[in-house]
Amino acid sequence: MKIGILGGGQLGRMLIQEALKYDDEFYTLDPASDAPCHNISYFTQGNFNDYDTVLEFGKDKDVVTIEIEHVNADALAELENQGVKVVPNSQIIKTIQQKILQKKFYEENNIPSPEFEIMDGSSDEIKMPLPFVQKMNTGGYDGKGVQVIRTNEDMKNLWTQDSVLEKLVDIDKELSVIVARNENGETQTFPVTEMVADPKLNLLDFNVCPVHLTEEIEEQIDSITEKFLAAVNSPGLFAIELFLDKKGKVWVNETAPRLHNSGHQSQEGNANSQFEQMYRVVKNLPLADTDAIIYSGMLNLVGAEGFSGKVIYEGMEEVLKLPETYIHLYGKTETKPGRKMGHINVLADSREELMEKLIQVKAMVRVIA
Repeated sequence: MKIGILGGGQLGRMLIQEALKYDDEFYTLDPASDAPCHNISYFTQGNFNDYDTVLEFGKDKDVVTIEIEHVNADALAELENQGVKVVPNSQIIKTIQQKILQKKFYEENNIPSPEFEIMDGSSDEIKMPLPFVQKMNTGGYDGKGVQVIRTNEDMKNLWTQDSVLEKLVDIDKELSVIVARNENGETQTFPVTEMVADPKLNLLDFNVCPVHLTEEIEEQIDSITEKFLAAVNSPGLFAIELFLDKKGKVWVNETAPRLHNSGHQSQEGNANSQFEQMYRVVKNLPLADTDAIIYSGMLNLVGAEGFSGKVIYEGMEEVLKLPETYIHLYGKTETKPGRKMGHINVLADSREELMEKLIQVKAMVRVIA
């Protein structure tokens, strides 16, 4: 089968790496000539936001999927009209890639999401009380396109683009749940992961699984995933990012219609990874078992401040000596501050042991140039 992927980044790379044990041809489209997928797929350099480029790329494929949501959804809709299978479908991609439509989707389907109002470029009529979060309608990812407005002084920093203003949640935990649905309507949910701050560096860059939650909180999350999958009505793999507030209420922050950073620890910590699951969704195969088999965690390898250029991974040989520690590099030759260059997964017998190991590994490695 000819499988086309819009985007040639690390998510596509890890999907292809997982799927190489099967018999398919993978084609990727990315604007960067040295994208992580360029040397492990039939690679086309081009703009996945351009209508004609996406149409040309997808027309001879059996199925087209995405590893980034900022793509030309109108071209995907036309490919569907021409008989090409698109996973997830163009409509849900269009809904999720625009924050305004995404928030309306939650509202219409009774999916709990923080109270919001829409700002159409003018701050004159804002009714949302301070503090609130501003999210640009399009283009945001990895925390970009999002800012917190806490004071009247902050109001001068308000972006004038179309955006969502959202009530600030008093967050106890940041959680994520990855759900999958195939064309036959079969669904599977991965165990919930938690984004944990490194207590020394105060960075939200550890994912930990499984999470110990009360039965009442688990029921809220189950209800959210059921409503979401019913409303989406599309095959796909979706990462639902959640806030647990200090009163025990679960809210949907946002959803990614694709593979996600919060599922990386599934590569070694679960019976099957998110990448195996995505492959099965794309092929409409029986979905994989997702059970957590041990405590697992992930830390991002991010370019250190003050370093740009040809990447050097400092301390990696020491990490390779550690048991139950797994390095995943993304094939990016150039580092710059804050750029995701890879991740490391760690396994342990308890949450306490896991956190100790993650903090230990974090202190051992630097991504420099």
